[in-house]
Amino acid sequence: MRADARERMSSRETPRRTRTHRGALTYRTVHIVIMGCGRVGILLTQELGKAGHQLAVIDKNASAFDRLPPDFEARKIVGLGFDREVLEEAGIKEADAFLAVSSGDNSNIVSARVAREHYHVPKVIARIYDPMRADIYERLNIPTVSTTRWGVKQIILMLSHPGDEIKESLAAGDLFRMRVEVPPHLVGKKVSELNVDGKILVAGVDRGGKGFIPVASSTFQEGDVVALIVQKDALEELDELLRPTAER
Repeated sequence: MRADARERMSSRETPRRTRTHRGALTYRTVHIVIMGCGRVGILLTQELGKAGHQLAVIDKNASAFDRLPPDFEARKIVGLGFDREVLEEAGIKEADAFLAVSSGDNSNIVSARVAREHYHVPKVIARIYDPMRADIYERLNIPTVSTTRWGVKQIILMLSHPGDEIKESLAAGDLFRMRVEVPPHLVGKKVSELNVDGKILVAGVDRGGKGFIPVASSTFQEGDVVALIVQKDALEELDELLRPTAER
């Protein structure tokens, strides 16, 4: 490590490592290294900074940091994200998470592998554009986010379902969180009738502006809005359950 980097590292407080017994990050202050200061990197830096985390951002272009707010507290390191000297200047040895979100697939995955295999960072995530590569790197036990694959799934979903029903995609697009108005033919029926094992789960019910988690005896009332977790392949089955019997 360079002397100036070592001096900066020693002058700052060592980040608190706050993990659960499984190594998951909590929402206490942790140290996160972000590789890439493009649009995704900037948004991550801002959101994680608001949550109080200690951040170090790496980018090979010094001008990339100009996009960050001038008063934003994040350490900025110019260099390559897979250069060990650069990583150590960013505090990789104390890092609880490493996020590789530059515009280059190769740079992201090489950086992610160095962070995981050499520095043993507990949480390592890589952004990958090529979905074929994403599958390969998942087998290397490095979680990846493929924006291309996610985008295709979202477009197909929007073609087949009203946009206001879909609130969020989960698990790389395999699950969806939805809000649906309870149709008249289900009023008075048990909430459990809308559950399908392994496919559709009623997570909650909004009734008159107040929400509750249903129990076995809960029934639907007029005006209810139901919060659902739906497996992607069960969307047609959900449509069938929401359609009046006479129209099936």
